[in-house]
Amino acid sequence: MTDILLLEDDESVNRGIEFTLQKAGYHIVSVFTISQAKQILKQEAEIPMMICDVNLSDGNGTDLISYIRKTDSDMHIICLTALDQEMDQVLGYEAGADDYITKPFSLSVLLLKVNAYFRKQQNGAGGNCVQSGNLKADLDIMKLYREEEEISLTKNEWKMFSMFVKHPKQILSKAQILEHLFDMEGDFVDENTLAVYIRRLRGKIEPDPSHPEYIKNVRGIGYIWNQPCIRQGGGR
Repeated sequence: MTDILLLEDDESVNRGIEFTLQKAGYHIVSVFTISQAKQILKQEAEIPMMICDVNLSDGNGTDLISYIRKTDSDMHIICLTALDQEMDQVLGYEAGADDYITKPFSLSVLLLKVNAYFRKQQNGAGGNCVQSGNLKADLDIMKLYREEEEISLTKNEWKMFSMFVKHPKQILSKAQILEHLFDMEGDFVDENTLAVYIRRLRGKIEPDPSHPEYIKNVRGIGYIWNQPCIRQGGGR
């Protein structure tokens, strides 16, 4: 049985995604056009997930998503959109997409999203949601909202954010955070880079980054998430 239908017309991107997901143990059917995707959908009754580019050589991916949603409300659909095309994201959600990831993107971030979805399906209901102030996050599917507005975070910003909200009101040393951010693929984060990441994360989540409410400096030691966090079940 197919785990994931991959629709991406850029051959190098398609092959990169296919290789990464197959290496992780998923059964992928890879196609390059909407017509090919429709043919696969006719052949297989149930496909749990589709990863779908928006701008394709033979049409718009959102049209395919609308077509799928007429008969299938269960398939989890992740859109691939251009970084500067916010309207693609809006149209994707309106068509029935469940999630999106912007190009250029990290294959490891995509894999995290895929793993989180299938793990959540395997484990059943609940979810891994956290409310802190006016922020709400589903850590399983890597989605963060300020009220109803979604906030997009990079891989390392997510690593930091999840570490903080799992340890609220607890001082985390720079060494602890650096160890958490260490990339086993070989990218090492030093203290100067850590300060940059903290500043960028604050810029996305703080009402006033110059007077942070969430991530506070603890001089000479590290940082602390200064707001209570409430664990919740389910999605948004």
